[in-house]
Amino acid sequence: MNDSQNNALTAAEIAQLWTGYLNSSMCHCIFSYFSNTVEDQKLQSMLQEGLQLTEKHIQKLTSFFKNEGLSVPYGFKVKEDVHLTAPKLFSENFSLHFIYNMAMFAVNFYALSKTLSVRSDIVEYFNTCLLEVNEYETKLKQMLVDKGLYMRSPHVIPVKETSFVESKKFMGGLFGDKRPLNVIEITNIYTNLKRNALGKTIMVGFSQVAQSKEVGQFMTRGGDIAAKHTKVFSELLEESYLPVSMSWDMEVTDSTSPPFSEKLMMFMTTSLIALSAGIYATSAASSARKDISLNFIRLSAEIANYAEDGANILIKNGWFEEPPHPADHDELANR
Repeated sequence: MNDSQNNALTAAEIAQLWTGYLNSSMCHCIFSYFSNTVEDQKLQSMLQEGLQLTEKHIQKLTSFFKNEGLSVPYGFKVKEDVHLTAPKLFSENFSLHFIYNMAMFAVNFYALSKTLSVRSDIVEYFNTCLLEVNEYETKLKQMLVDKGLYMRSPHVIPVKETSFVESKKFMGGLFGDKRPLNVIEITNIYTNLKRNALGKTIMVGFSQVAQSKEVGQFMTRGGDIAAKHTKVFSELLEESYLPVSMSWDMEVTDSTSPPFSEKLMMFMTTSLIALSAGIYATSAASSARKDISLNFIRLSAEIANYAEDGANILIKNGWFEEPPHPADHDELANR
């Protein structure tokens, strides 16, 4: 293989750069809106830092695409996708949680992107992004801790002895007595509980400001699904006498003015669905109790149907930006 082939971007590298552009442009829009509505000076400072990061990432990604002779993704634009004069849709405390979760997802995205990349300049770019968003996420987490808003996973006192499983009963059945949750299962359940509680509040807010009936109904359905999943995870924790207290229902204002375009809100929602599908799959694989893993599989099927309906809305409205793809040689041959 010659040098030009070695230096050409791989499909994985293009995929992560393209996805990174869409995500960064979306985050830039979200930061722009929140920076116009929040009053807390520390949060305002973090939003300005987020705006600087996303702007820098967008510029660097644009140069990558242009240097490779590839089309620059359209993504999202403040002028088109943000209503900067819209009033607060969420409380400032929830806004901080919102931004923190975006940063947390970015850490996971850049870690994966770095491992999928081979070309030195791409690896260096994603590594730099990972270091930046990791520091950003740490600052936001500390803000939540300092304000008494960070929701820690349950405290448990594990047994002190090291032991090995001696019975298939450890896996459990679907009915009858079940062993207590282990710390891996507690983590899986609690993490998904938090994420669905956050998602429910976002969906309530988005359904309230949606301008079209179709998008409004889609967001309402998403809120109902998230509420149902939250209940499932809460009951699993309660069965093991673990504390469950998580609701942001009062964190949505009475505003009906949309802060974002429906295109952006739909993209964010479908992105959260895709993220949920991946986390549910990992949680199912790492949960030893059969009833828990089957719950994750069952809930995954439900959000898969929801995701398909979301994709259809995006396509119908011309909002679904198609990822890069190679030429269709069969189509070219039949011209």
